[in-house]
Amino acid sequence: MSQVEIRITAEPVDNHRCKFVVSQPLHASGVRRFASAEEAKGSPLAEAIFAIPAGGVTEVIVSGNIVTVVKDNPAPWQAVGKAVGAAIRAAAASGTPPVAAKAAPSPGAGAVDDDALYEQVAKVFDEQVNPMVARHGGRVELIDVQDAVVMLRMGGGCQGCGMADVTLRQGIEGMLSQLVPAVRGIVDITDHATGANPYFQASKK
Repeated sequence: MSQVEIRITAEPVDNHRCKFVVSQPLHASGVRRFASAEEAKGSPLAEAIFAIPAGGVTEVIVSGNIVTVVKDNPAPWQAVGKAVGAAIRAAAASGTPPVAAKAAPSPGAGAVDDDALYEQVAKVFDEQVNPMVARHGGRVELIDVQDAVVMLRMGGGCQGCGMADVTLRQGIEGMLSQLVPAVRGIVDITDHATGANPYFQASKK
Protein backbone atom coordinates (compact mmCIF):
# COMPACT_ATOMS: atom_id res chain seq x y z
CA MET A 1 0.00 0.00 0.00
CA SER A 2 1.64 3.24 -1.08
CA GLN A 3 1.54 6.12 1.34
CA VAL A 4 0.17 9.39 0.03
CA GLU A 5 2.82 12.04 0.42
CA ILE A 6 1.81 14.62 3.00
CA ARG A 7 2.85 18.17 2.21
CA ILE A 8 3.16 20.66 5.04
CA THR A 9 3.63 24.41 4.70
CA ALA A 10 4.78 26.36 7.76
CA GLU A 11 3.48 29.92 8.07
CA PRO A 12 5.03 31.60 11.13
CA VAL A 13 2.78 34.31 12.56
CA ASP A 14 5.44 35.49 14.99
CA ASN A 15 8.19 33.88 17.05
CA HIS A 16 5.66 32.21 19.35
CA ARG A 17 2.93 31.11 16.96
CA CYS A 18 3.07 29.19 13.69
CA LYS A 19 0.42 27.73 11.40
CA PHE A 20 1.17 24.46 9.66
CA VAL A 21 -1.02 23.91 6.60
CA VAL A 22 -1.26 20.19 5.77
CA SER A 23 -2.23 18.75 2.38
CA GLN A 24 -4.89 16.54 3.96
CA PRO A 25 -7.44 17.17 6.72
CA LEU A 26 -6.46 16.01 10.20
CA HIS A 27 -9.67 16.80 12.04
CA ALA A 28 -12.95 17.01 10.16
CA SER A 29 -15.39 18.25 12.78
CA GLY A 30 -14.77 21.75 14.05
CA VAL A 31 -11.81 22.83 16.13
CA ARG A 32 -9.82 21.09 18.85
CA ARG A 33 -7.66 23.16 21.16
CA PHE A 34 -5.16 21.64 23.57
CA ALA A 35 -3.68 23.92 26.21
CA SER A 36 -1.49 21.30 27.91
CA ALA A 37 0.06 17.87 27.43
CA GLU A 38 -2.57 16.60 29.87
CA GLU A 39 -5.40 17.76 27.59
CA ALA A 40 -3.63 16.20 24.57
CA LYS A 41 -3.86 12.66 25.97
CA GLY A 42 -5.77 10.43 23.57
CA SER A 43 -5.00 12.63 20.56
CA PRO A 44 -1.73 11.29 19.06
CA LEU A 45 -1.02 14.39 16.98
CA ALA A 46 -1.26 16.82 19.91
CA GLU A 47 0.58 14.39 22.22
CA ALA A 48 3.50 14.21 19.79
CA ILE A 49 3.73 17.98 19.39
CA PHE A 50 3.69 18.60 23.14
CA ALA A 51 6.38 15.91 23.53
CA ILE A 52 8.88 17.69 21.24
CA PRO A 53 12.11 18.02 23.28
CA ALA A 54 12.84 21.64 24.18
CA GLY A 55 9.92 22.70 22.00
CA GLY A 56 8.35 24.79 24.74
CA VAL A 57 4.91 24.10 23.23
CA THR A 58 2.09 25.68 25.24
CA GLU A 59 -0.90 25.24 22.94
CA VAL A 60 -1.97 23.24 19.88
CA ILE A 61 -5.06 24.09 17.81
CA VAL A 62 -6.25 21.71 15.09
CA SER A 63 -8.90 22.78 12.60
CA GLY A 64 -9.42 20.86 9.37
CA ASN A 65 -6.03 20.74 7.66
CA ILE A 66 -4.44 23.49 9.77
CA VAL A 67 -2.40 22.92 12.91
CA THR A 68 -1.51 26.05 14.89
CA VAL A 69 1.32 25.60 17.39
CA VAL A 70 2.10 28.11 20.16
CA LYS A 71 5.43 27.98 22.03
CA ASP A 72 7.01 30.08 24.75
CA ASN A 73 10.69 29.55 23.96
CA PRO A 74 12.83 31.89 21.82
CA ALA A 75 14.09 29.19 19.41
CA PRO A 76 13.36 30.03 15.76
CA TRP A 77 10.57 28.09 14.04
CA GLN A 78 13.10 26.53 11.68
CA ALA A 79 14.39 24.52 14.64
CA VAL A 80 11.03 23.46 16.10
CA GLY A 81 9.14 23.28 12.79
CA LYS A 82 10.94 20.15 11.54
CA ALA A 83 9.91 18.25 14.66
CA VAL A 84 6.32 19.52 14.35
CA GLY A 85 6.27 18.41 10.71
CA ALA A 86 7.55 14.96 11.67
CA ALA A 87 4.88 14.69 14.39
CA ILE A 88 2.13 15.68 11.92
CA ARG A 89 3.34 13.16 9.31
CA ALA A 90 3.61 10.34 11.86
CA ALA A 91 0.12 11.04 13.25
CA ALA A 92 -1.43 11.27 9.78
CA ALA A 93 0.19 8.02 8.65
CA SER A 94 -0.60 6.03 11.79
CA GLY A 95 -4.05 4.94 10.63
CA THR A 96 -5.68 6.06 13.89
CA PRO A 97 -7.49 9.42 14.14
CA PRO A 98 -4.79 12.06 14.86
CA VAL A 99 -7.25 13.99 17.03
CA ALA A 100 -9.82 12.44 19.35
CA ALA A 101 -13.41 13.64 19.27
CA LYS A 102 -14.12 16.34 21.79
CA ALA A 103 -15.77 15.32 25.02
CA ALA A 104 -19.01 17.05 25.90
CA PRO A 105 -18.31 20.15 28.00
CA SER A 106 -18.96 19.69 31.69
CA PRO A 107 -21.92 21.66 33.07
CA GLY A 108 -19.58 23.66 35.32
CA ALA A 109 -17.38 24.82 32.42
CA GLY A 110 -16.76 28.51 31.88
CA ALA A 111 -19.39 30.55 30.08
CA VAL A 112 -17.08 31.41 27.19
CA ASP A 113 -15.89 28.44 25.15
CA ASP A 114 -13.06 29.69 22.92
CA ASP A 115 -13.27 26.55 20.75
CA ALA A 116 -16.94 27.17 20.00
CA LEU A 117 -16.23 30.86 19.36
CA TYR A 118 -13.35 29.93 17.02
CA GLU A 119 -15.74 27.78 14.96
CA GLN A 120 -18.39 30.52 14.82
CA VAL A 121 -15.87 33.24 13.91
CA ALA A 122 -14.19 31.00 11.28
CA LYS A 123 -17.61 30.48 9.67
CA VAL A 124 -18.29 34.25 9.58
CA PHE A 125 -14.83 34.87 8.08
CA ASP A 126 -15.33 32.19 5.39
CA GLU A 127 -18.87 33.08 4.44
CA GLN A 128 -18.99 36.84 4.89
CA VAL A 129 -15.76 38.65 5.74
CA ASN A 130 -13.46 37.15 3.10
CA PRO A 131 -15.91 37.45 0.19
CA MET A 132 -16.26 41.13 1.21
CA VAL A 133 -12.53 41.95 1.39
CA ALA A 134 -11.70 39.75 -1.63
CA ARG A 135 -13.30 42.40 -3.82
CA HIS A 136 -10.36 44.64 -2.85
CA GLY A 137 -7.82 41.85 -3.29
CA GLY A 138 -7.53 41.33 0.45
CA ARG A 139 -7.88 38.40 2.81
CA VAL A 140 -8.45 38.18 6.53
CA GLU A 141 -7.12 35.16 8.39
CA LEU A 142 -8.38 33.96 11.73
CA ILE A 143 -5.34 33.15 13.87
CA ASP A 144 -6.86 32.33 17.24
CA VAL A 145 -9.52 33.14 19.80
CA GLN A 146 -8.27 33.64 23.35
CA ASP A 147 -10.56 34.58 26.22
CA ALA A 148 -13.19 35.65 23.64
CA VAL A 149 -10.73 38.02 21.92
CA VAL A 150 -10.26 37.32 18.20
CA MET A 151 -6.71 37.44 16.81
CA LEU A 152 -6.58 38.03 13.08
CA ARG A 153 -4.10 38.84 10.37
CA MET A 154 -4.79 40.76 7.18
CA GLY A 155 -3.20 39.69 3.92
CA GLY A 156 -3.22 40.61 0.25
CA GLY A 157 -4.52 44.09 -0.47
CA CYS A 158 -5.45 44.67 3.20
CA GLN A 159 -1.90 44.58 4.53
CA GLY A 160 -0.50 48.07 4.93
CA CYS A 161 -3.67 49.53 3.42
CA GLY A 162 -4.82 52.82 4.92
CA MET A 163 -8.36 51.48 4.87
CA ALA A 164 -7.48 48.40 6.93
CA ASP A 165 -8.43 50.21 10.13
CA VAL A 166 -11.83 51.14 8.69
CA THR A 167 -12.39 47.63 7.33
CA LEU A 168 -11.58 46.20 10.74
CA ARG A 169 -13.55 48.66 12.81
CA GLN A 170 -16.70 48.94 10.73
CA GLY A 171 -16.89 45.80 8.66
CA ILE A 172 -15.45 42.96 10.68
CA GLU A 173 -16.26 44.24 14.17
CA GLY A 174 -19.81 45.04 13.09
CA MET A 175 -20.35 41.57 11.67
CA LEU A 176 -18.86 39.81 14.67
CA SER A 177 -20.76 41.85 17.26
CA GLN A 178 -23.95 41.02 15.39
CA LEU A 179 -23.32 37.36 14.54
CA VAL A 180 -21.04 36.27 17.40
CA PRO A 181 -21.95 38.62 20.26
CA ALA A 182 -19.77 36.70 22.75
CA VAL A 183 -16.62 38.11 21.07
CA ARG A 184 -15.13 40.75 23.39
CA GLY A 185 -12.55 42.33 21.11
CA ILE A 186 -10.25 42.02 18.13
CA VAL A 187 -6.47 42.07 17.96
CA ASP A 188 -5.00 42.78 14.53
CA ILE A 189 -1.59 41.10 14.51
CA THR A 190 -0.81 42.16 10.93
CA ASP A 191 2.46 43.95 10.51
CA HIS A 192 1.17 46.95 8.56
CA ALA A 193 4.78 47.98 7.83
CA THR A 194 4.89 49.88 11.11
CA GLY A 195 5.55 46.93 13.38
CA ALA A 196 2.63 48.03 15.52
CA ASN A 197 -0.15 45.64 16.33
CA PRO A 198 -3.06 47.88 17.21
CA TYR A 199 -5.66 46.57 19.58
CA PHE A 200 -9.30 47.25 18.89
CA GLN A 201 -11.86 46.91 21.63
CA ALA A 202 -15.17 45.60 20.37
CA SER A 203 -17.32 47.99 22.32
CA LYS A 204 -16.36 51.60 22.96
CA LYS A 205 -18.02 52.77 26.14
